[in-house]
Amino acid sequence: RIRLVESGGKSVPAGGSLRLSCETSGYTYNSYCMGWFRQVPGSEREGVAAIDNDDSLVYTDAVKGRFTLSRDNANNTLYLQMNSLKPEDTAMYYCAADAYPCSMAIKTPRLLGYWGQGTQVTVTS
Repeated sequence: RIRLVESGGKSVPAGGSLRLSCETSGYTYNSYCMGWFRQVPGSEREGVAAIDNDDSLVYTDAVKGRFTLSRDNANNTLYLQMNSLKPEDTAMYYCAADAYPCSMAIKTPRLLGYWGQGTQVTVTS
């Protein structure tokens, strides 16, 4: 079965950096849209960054120029490098995957059927 396991979240001061990792198993790794999503209590889950099976990338406007998504195909791992972090980046970050175009998935996270358990990122001011 498909399994996604996130790690790397912690508390950092504003302006700092973090790298999140998502280890995957149970499916053909690069045949799906894979991405990072985040959620704060009381709000809907939102798309952050995603990569399609043709390696095209999509980012939400709020993180462009600060976050970089990459993947290691040899190790079936997805990464999110987050720089210049802001307090508003504080959220639970989830890794997700499914067979939808990333341009659609990043706008409508509920389409995705496979999710990790999340990793908490807290940015202090």
